[in-house]
Amino acid sequence: MEYAAEKHRGQTRKDAISTPYINHPIALAHLLADVGGITDANIIAAALLHDTVEDTDATVEDIKELFGKEIMDIVIEVSDDKSLSSSERKRLQIENAAHISQEAKLVKLADKICNLQDMLERPPVKWSLQRKSEYFDWAKQVIDQLRGTNRILEEIFDKIYQQRP
Repeated sequence: MEYAAEKHRGQTRKDAISTPYINHPIALAHLLADVGGITDANIIAAALLHDTVEDTDATVEDIKELFGKEIMDIVIEVSDDKSLSSSERKRLQIENAAHISQEAKLVKLADKICNLQDMLERPPVKWSLQRKSEYFDWAKQVIDQLRGTNRILEEIFDKIYQQRP
């Protein structure tokens, strides 16, 4: 958590109050451990680190050196290639979700749950109602590829999805 907090220092979410970004990975770790019943330390660590390679100057080599290959592998599986367009990254998330490891599926599931919850409670200020709805629908397409990963978390996702704007 300390490493993720350092790497995300100064980053904020796109909500009206500019919530510190580190709250997002912490929410994933909490959801997995305290709600989803996940006790695997590598999964919790990967949840905390899941956006560091994608959104900071951290490299996969840094993650491997500091936290080991298993955590690095999970982080790689849930990280988007920022050199691709947003639409291509979204398409690939849907296409690849069913084929990632069980550990990565748990992190991905928690990420989408937390993103939708944030969308309902603290939406990005510049997002239209249509864009929010489209995000919900896209997230569901990803999650539908992960079904059978964790019943409790999937039920939480479904309850949040029912509140789709």
